[in-house]
Amino acid sequence: MAQAKSASNDVDIDMGALFASLWQNRRRIIVGTLLITALTFVALSMVSPKYRAETRILIEARESVFTRPSNQQTDDRPVVDQEAIKSQVELIGSSEVLRGVIAKLDLAKNAELTAAAEPSSISKLLGAVGLVRSMSDETRTDYILQALRDRLLIYSVQESRVIVVQFSSKDAALSASVANAIADEYMARQQAAKSEINTDATGWLQPEIADLSKRVKDAEAKVAAYRSSSDLLIGQNNAVLATQQLSELSSELSRVRANRAASEARAASVRAALQSGAQAETLPDVIASPLIQRLRERQVQLNNDIADLSASLLSGHPRIRALRSQLADLNGQIRLEARKVLASLENEAETARLRETELNRSLNQLKAQSSRAGEEEVELRALEREATAQRQLLESYLTRYREASSRNDRGYMPADARIFSRADRPVEPYFPKKIPMTLAAFVASLLILSIGTLLHALFSGRALRPASGFEEAPIRPLVQPAIMPDVAEEPVQAVVETPVVQEPEPETMPSAAVLPQAAQPIEADHTGIDNVADRLMASGAARAVVVSPEGDEASALTILLVRELADRGVRVILVDMTGSPEIGRSMLDDGNLPGITNLLVSEKHFSDVIHLDHYSHAEIIPLGNHDPVKAMQSVGRLPMILNALQSAYDLVVVDSGPATVDELKHLLAEGTELILGVVNPDDPDVAVTAKAVYEARILEPNLLTPFEPDELRLDAGKLVRRG
Repeated sequence: MAQAKSASNDVDIDMGALFASLWQNRRRIIVGTLLITALTFVALSMVSPKYRAETRILIEARESVFTRPSNQQTDDRPVVDQEAIKSQVELIGSSEVLRGVIAKLDLAKNAELTAAAEPSSISKLLGAVGLVRSMSDETRTDYILQALRDRLLIYSVQESRVIVVQFSSKDAALSASVANAIADEYMARQQAAKSEINTDATGWLQPEIADLSKRVKDAEAKVAAYRSSSDLLIGQNNAVLATQQLSELSSELSRVRANRAASEARAASVRAALQSGAQAETLPDVIASPLIQRLRERQVQLNNDIADLSASLLSGHPRIRALRSQLADLNGQIRLEARKVLASLENEAETARLRETELNRSLNQLKAQSSRAGEEEVELRALEREATAQRQLLESYLTRYREASSRNDRGYMPADARIFSRADRPVEPYFPKKIPMTLAAFVASLLILSIGTLLHALFSGRALRPASGFEEAPIRPLVQPAIMPDVAEEPVQAVVETPVVQEPEPETMPSAAVLPQAAQPIEADHTGIDNVADRLMASGAARAVVVSPEGDEASALTILLVRELADRGVRVILVDMTGSPEIGRSMLDDGNLPGITNLLVSEKHFSDVIHLDHYSHAEIIPLGNHDPVKAMQSVGRLPMILNALQSAYDLVVVDSGPATVDELKHLLAEGTELILGVVNPDDPDVAVTAKAVYEARILEPNLLTPFEPDELRLDAGKLVRRG
């Protein structure tokens, strides 16, 4: 926040001068860039090239529909998710796989991988005298394993089931062979793991099958024995014989009952016809008789003969009477035969009734037997279920055992992965890329040196120029009053001549224009100002508080001190706490600018109250244009403001004017130097202030005077002049 912000109101960046510094330092930039580029190329040329080869593995199920076990469905296969892929990545990089690769490729003899396992000369010497044990084969293998892991990179391609195995080495052939060997070892171990699982399965199934066979035989024997003891014979449709007979007998009883009812109905119809005198030969059961049919034919013939003879003979003719007599006998025979049919039907109904009675008796017996068989059948079915379950389990185990045995015999154990891209011997190294890295070093060094040159030009001030409308006024030196011959009687006076504005002064106040000709400008290099500046820089103080008992006359010395420090390259800021605007007029040509009083009441920000001295590189916070009395009511914020300034500047100089000892307590802190500004040593205010500071035991003040360093000194709070 310091110099650049406060000076931004008075200076601008000269872009022409800024970029002209690049042209002025072009040789240094070009030589430095070429030197760094050459060193980079040499360093890259000395680095051993490294080659990288990679093998790609696809994780997938290798079983086909022809080799898949018969009891395994498509949905039963394991799902290859991202967790499974990550597990395979860890498996590929496991110690077992890498140890197998080390043994397969005989990497224990490879100098690149065994470099860390080789003992140093000191270790060999200590081992020769027996102070250090020699490295065991197991420890040597661990070193080789670690070296192998350092050059190995295994990862899965995002959103895929592809695993990449990368190996880096100084030997191009070794990088390809190790990557391929790791993939082959992984595939072999996957197949071995499946074979081991199959072998374990067959070893477990064999005794289980033997045990199940015995249990199935025992269960089936129990079923047969129980069926025999319970007389639960099996009929058709695997049903118990008693139950089957009961069903058949019920069907027969229903049929007999139907026949009986039909016979009784037919007999009743014939009986009713005979009792009523109706023609019984018209009934279906009567007319169905063969005899009745022949008698009916004879009856029809006699009726025809009678009809024929009645046409030529009278009714009393013997021939007619003989035919009628035969017809009457024939009708009697028909009725007699009808009674016989009735008797036959009644006999048939009675037979059916007897058959029904017998069937009911048999049915009741079978019901009792079937009820008893149902209870025994429950136990039988339980035994049969147990035997069936044991048999099914045995058949399942036999199927699995035959499949596992056939796979072991044929050695068919496909791993759930395949290598679809083997590593080839790399032609070009992946590190170092000499040309690209050399070009990158050239561009980077060129940019860094150019930026450094621009920053140096900017911070040194050579690329800054006064802002538009600002003309830097010449520094007018403070004028030292003439030292008259009688120094003891005439007081020393100093007048600050403002650089631009010359205000009229009362006639009683002598001005610089009426000083005697013996008056000479104050040269800081030959006064106490230079001595105080040396002390401040040597002590490394962050804050300096100047007490000016004589007011504005002594404050002129503070201005000279600040400018001297700025000329020496110290980033210094002056805080005007004198209560008078004269310091602002002398350094800024304006005594009404915002300053410390505005900052105390939070009316302005730091960037608004910090101004650049018009005659040096020092900065100043003037008194300000706010009421000092009201501003001092917020004096509690002053330590915070000073601490903030100390964090941004090398030195903060506070001119407190004719401050008292109590007022100085707000300004003093750790790392503070106290300075007493003196123009006239005989001024009574100076003596009072020096004595008060001494008695308060605050700090040992430094004297800031226009005299030679050894001409005036403090002794126990009193000013003592030489001679």
